[in-house]
Amino acid sequence: MSLSVAVAGASGYAGGEVLRILASHPEFTVTTVTAHANAGQPLASVQPHLRSLAHLTLVDTTAENLAGHDVVFLALPHGKSGEITEQLGGGALVIDCGADHRLTDARDWAAFYGGEYHGAWAYGLPELVHAGGGAQRELLAGATRIAVPGCNVTAITLGLAPAIRAGLAFAQDIVAVLAVGPSGAGKTLKTEYLASEILGSASAYAVGGTHRHVPEIRQNLAVAGGGDVSVSFTPMLVPMSRGILATSTAPLAPGATLVSVRDAYEDAYGDEPFVHLLPQGQFPRVADTIGANTALIGVAIDEAAGRLVTITAIDNLVKGTAGAAIQSANIALGLPETLGLSVNGVAP
Repeated sequence: MSLSVAVAGASGYAGGEVLRILASHPEFTVTTVTAHANAGQPLASVQPHLRSLAHLTLVDTTAENLAGHDVVFLALPHGKSGEITEQLGGGALVIDCGADHRLTDARDWAAFYGGEYHGAWAYGLPELVHAGGGAQRELLAGATRIAVPGCNVTAITLGLAPAIRAGLAFAQDIVAVLAVGPSGAGKTLKTEYLASEILGSASAYAVGGTHRHVPEIRQNLAVAGGGDVSVSFTPMLVPMSRGILATSTAPLAPGATLVSVRDAYEDAYGDEPFVHLLPQGQFPRVADTIGANTALIGVAIDEAAGRLVTITAIDNLVKGTAGAAIQSANIALGLPETLGLSVNGVAP
């Protein structure tokens, strides 16, 4: 079986990473790549590392150019995917790597994004545990429209959801501080993301609960059983090109111990191919996830503060975006979930 694939937004970081993984996927054949400002240029002029796809030329991002494929990946800025998806007919599996179809509450969309709300799709985080048992992958089998989570959301959700589902930590007064690389902001030139500005420095942004991923974090932890979730999330821009290291803490429930917490994470992730709980006392490094579709998690208990502490490392462009998209596509199409994806990072 060879499925024809189109990738919209192929000139950006997320689109380029989707293409990098697709290039070695045995069941997908990329036949169309689209862009906006770069339309008309060879793909190799903006993604020179994708040598096996150098024969492709970028075309305009239109519904007409995306039609007729078996699978369509959208890697577009928020507000742009919805405009396209409304024009796409049925028959294709459509995976949106942007924000347009993640949120289930139109009021959250209005408050954090603004503009037209395009509705929620099946949520592409297979390992998200549900309060009533099971995980999100059960809702992805056979889906034709899938929304890929935000990268910061993935790191925080995977780090906290098992303890919340098990009733070992409360979903109120969650505090998460994330060290993130500038690739998560896309290729749009911003002064604060220039190498000359971030080398040897670190800075916070979207401070005070203003980051657009906040409602999505609340949404996921509610699915895990958190009820009325409250989270203070602060991202920190650091000098690494890609990756996220999330330090997430939550109040411990009475009687919770490190043993019971680790048991909950083993129960949630013990059989997961891409989410790995590290041995007791070990904590992940971003470097060990680069290029891989893995999330590495370490857990601890701060006895004096009465808080659970989780450290989660992911590659924001793989497990945080492109890898999750292809993992979800595999599930939706009935292919092996791990097909075309690696658990191995790139050696530093």
